[in-house]
Amino acid sequence: MLSEEFKDFLYGIGAKLVGFADMSGVAGCGYPRAVSVALPVPPHILREIADGPTKSYYYMYHELNNGLNRIVTSGAEYLRERGYSAQPQTTDAVSYDADCRSALPHKTVAVRSGLGWIGKSCLLVTPEYGSAVRISSLLTDAPLACASSVMEPLCGGCDLCRSSCPGQALSGLLWNSAVDRDLIVDTGRCTRKQRELMMARTGIEADICGKCFVVCPYTAKYLSAAAK
Repeated sequence: MLSEEFKDFLYGIGAKLVGFADMSGVAGCGYPRAVSVALPVPPHILREIADGPTKSYYYMYHELNNGLNRIVTSGAEYLRERGYSAQPQTTDAVSYDADCRSALPHKTVAVRSGLGWIGKSCLLVTPEYGSAVRISSLLTDAPLACASSVMEPLCGGCDLCRSSCPGQALSGLLWNSAVDRDLIVDTGRCTRKQRELMMARTGIEADICGKCFVVCPYTAKYLSAAAK
């Protein structure tokens, strides 16, 4: 009952995708359960950035992050009011090391929650929105009903994100739980090219691009459905 009621609550305050994960034994967690939530990038923004990042995408990127912060914070309060411990993984609560790694990536929670898989872009790919999502998470000891298994990649032989990457930062390697992130993406190349493109196109210094998820076939399905 708690699981369904909590999902309804999260959807009711704006989440578009919600999943619960068993985090037993996951390094950097410290809680038995976690919640993953996602918000999609609006179709009109995706169409705008087909040729490169825009100011509109920059502002939407932060707007989506703010929305996710609100959702996971409200979700944590919901669980605390019912006697459970909960920690929202908001943007100001998550830190990154010099190698752009966090102790517990939102992607780890999302995959274990059954929201999608890690694509050749090294981003979460969802069946509903492709990789055109922003994601966040919260950690808890609430006895939530979790996804039964981790979703395996459904990218197959598709190579569009790798071949379209303006920084040539993607190896094209198919992800599995034993593959280190650095074998899939060169984060240094990715970040440098993103900053270069953003400065050239918008005058804003930020590591935001979007090309790899705009070309994803699952993103294209989302765009096609939104146009109907």
